[in-house]
Amino acid sequence: MRHSHRPKQTSVTDELFEYRSVEKRKLKITMAITGITMIVEIAGGFLSNSLALISDAGHMFTHFFALAVSFGAILCSNIATCHRRTYGFYRIEILAALLNSLALFAATVWILVEGLKRMIHPAPVVGMEMFLIAMIGLIVNLVSAAILSGAHKDDLNIKSAFLHMLADTLSSVAVVAGAVVIYFTRWNIIDPLLSIGIALVIVRWGWELFKDSVNILLESAPKGMTADRVAGVLMKEVPDIREITDLHLWEITAKMYSLSAHIRLKGDIGSDATRELLKKIKSILNARFDIEHTTIEFE
Repeated sequence: MRHSHRPKQTSVTDELFEYRSVEKRKLKITMAITGITMIVEIAGGFLSNSLALISDAGHMFTHFFALAVSFGAILCSNIATCHRRTYGFYRIEILAALLNSLALFAATVWILVEGLKRMIHPAPVVGMEMFLIAMIGLIVNLVSAAILSGAHKDDLNIKSAFLHMLADTLSSVAVVAGAVVIYFTRWNIIDPLLSIGIALVIVRWGWELFKDSVNILLESAPKGMTADRVAGVLMKEVPDIREITDLHLWEITAKMYSLSAHIRLKGDIGSDATRELLKKIKSILNARFDIEHTTIEFE
């Protein structure tokens, strides 16, 4: 006997639509702020001859790109399902997160190369201009990060955009501190050293985002979940289960979990009892692991 469970289309779909509407507004505001500040920092970087400031503007460009990709992904994810794409376009959000992680890596490589060049051939930096413009960038990044805060915990796509903003916030803090040191000491080598330090931190964040995106695309078990753990909970809480085989766990998109399994019961039970047992199993999966989409076959 095969039982299939479809996601709660009304509640889940409505919640996702409402959630994405809010995130679209947040992304629009953040994109506008980031774009304007990026232009200001580029101009200021050339005026002050600061590589750290130009690299900060470079970060901001990748963040603007990341926000645009995230925004586009949310638009695509709202496209209705069809007979060919039964899960819709939810995975586009994960592809966007993967693309954003690669953009972080590309920006980091450029900063490292330019930083090493500046260490070999130091260039004078105008500390005051660098400080003023970096302060503008810092304020903007703090505001943008505050706008996106909270949402990044539940959405890998928004998390990728949030990490970009967080990286740029750290970059701005370092540039402000460096500008103060350069202004009072004239140690221009502080500028490329800051750039290299910022790049190394961003690499680590980008790597975590890259791994999370790839794991979802490879349909690995969701983070913090294993097939053995889920099977163990079911075996413990449902005494009628003799054996669980072919148990598969995967994540369609961030926080949207699916499961399929074959379950062998202890002895024969009637159809009514089987239906009640199926409801109990689904209730446990939902309550303990947030798994709503299940396909279970009794043997």
